[in-house]
Amino acid sequence: MKGLEVLFDQMEKDGSTKLKKFLKDAKVKYDIATVDFMENPGVKWSELLNLRALKNAVKLDVFKSVEKDVAKRFSSQKARAILNFPVLFLGEMPSRIPSLYTLMNYVDLELGTWYPEGGMNALSAALVKIAQKEGVEVYTNSEIKKFNVKAGKIESIEIGNDSIPTEEIIASADYHFVEQNLVPKEFRRYDSKYWNSRKLAPSCLIYYVGVSKKVSGLLHHNLFFDEDLNAHGKEIYENPKWPEKPLFYVCAPSTTDKTVAPEGYENLFFLMPIATEIEDTEAIREKYFQLMLNRVEKHTGTSFTDSIIYKRSYAINDFAKDYNAYKGNAYGLANTLRQTANLKPKITSKLKNLHYCGQLTVPGPGIPPALISGKVVAKQILKNYEKTV
Repeated sequence: MKGLEVLFDQMEKDGSTKLKKFLKDAKVKYDIATVDFMENPGVKWSELLNLRALKNAVKLDVFKSVEKDVAKRFSSQKARAILNFPVLFLGEMPSRIPSLYTLMNYVDLELGTWYPEGGMNALSAALVKIAQKEGVEVYTNSEIKKFNVKAGKIESIEIGNDSIPTEEIIASADYHFVEQNLVPKEFRRYDSKYWNSRKLAPSCLIYYVGVSKKVSGLLHHNLFFDEDLNAHGKEIYENPKWPEKPLFYVCAPSTTDKTVAPEGYENLFFLMPIATEIEDTEAIREKYFQLMLNRVEKHTGTSFTDSIIYKRSYAINDFAKDYNAYKGNAYGLANTLRQTANLKPKITSKLKNLHYCGQLTVPGPGIPPALISGKVVAKQILKNYEKTV
C-alpha cells in the first residue's frame, strides 16, 4: 500500500489521505455485504428484510454510481481511472454500476490478489482431491446429454453411454444452457425473452504465451490502462465492437511461481475485455495480440517477440464452444442494480431436485463468488432435507 499511497500523492494533493478514506468506506461496504448479503440464497425477499440488513443497506450506496463516488473524492484523471477500472469487468460503465462495488477496490488494494502456487488449476485439483477422498466419482471431459425427468424430478442423467441415477443435482455449468437445453420446457423458470433481456458482463480475448527468456519490468499482475477507460468501456457496452485503444491486463506468474515455467523462461497471460457477440476470427485476435505485445515491450523496455515459443488464443467462440457460455460471455451477468442479489436467476428450479450455482447466480461472477454459490446451494439443499426429516 505504501507505494500506492506515494503514487496517489504524486497524482493529486492529499492523494494518499483521500485513498485511505475511500478504502475505509469501501471496507464498510465489504463487511456489510459479506456478513449480511453474500451468502443469501436469493430465494425469498424476506432475506433482505431483517432489521440489521435494512439498517446497513443504506451504507451500501446502491443508488449512487461508482463513477460519481470516485469523481467526488478524486480530481486526477489517472486516480479516477485506477479506481474505476475494476468495474469494467462487471458489465456496465462506471456511471451505471452501483457504488456498492467499490468494495472491489478494498479487496484488490487492501486484502490483495491471491494466487495458488502451481496456477489456478491447482484450485480445481484440490477440490477434486477432497471430493475423491469423500468417495465422489469424478467424470472429466464428459458431456451431460440428457436429464431423464419423471413426476417433476430428475431420475437420472445421461453421460456418454452411462445413465446415472440421481438424488440431487447441482448444476454449475452455464445456467442458460442447462435450463434451455437439458430441462424440459414445462419445467423452465425462464424463457428466451428473459435471457435476451439480460445485460451481460464482457467476454475477453486471452493469449497464453511462453517466452524463452525472462521479461524484465513485469510484476505478477500488470494493468495497462494507459488509454482512455471510458472510450474502451463504450466499445464494450454502448457501441459493441473491437476497441480501438484497449486497456488490458498481463499476468506474469513465473515471476513469483517457479513451477509454471522452466528456469530462465517466462509464462505470460494477456487478457483484454471485449464485448460479447462481435466477430471473432484468428486474424482479429492476432491484430490485438500484436497491439498488446507492442505496448508491453514499450513499457517494459524489453523486446521478446523473437523469443516467443508458445502462443495460444482464447476468446468468444471458445467460451461458447467449451463452456456453452451464453453469447460467449466470460464474466456472467452485469452487476447492475436490476441484476443484483434476489434479481439474479434463482438457484432453485421448477424441478424438485435441481439447483443452480456458478457465475449467473448469487452472489455473482468471479472465482470466490462462484465457489461461495456452491456453498449457498449446499446449505439450501441441507435445509430442505431437514424439513423432510
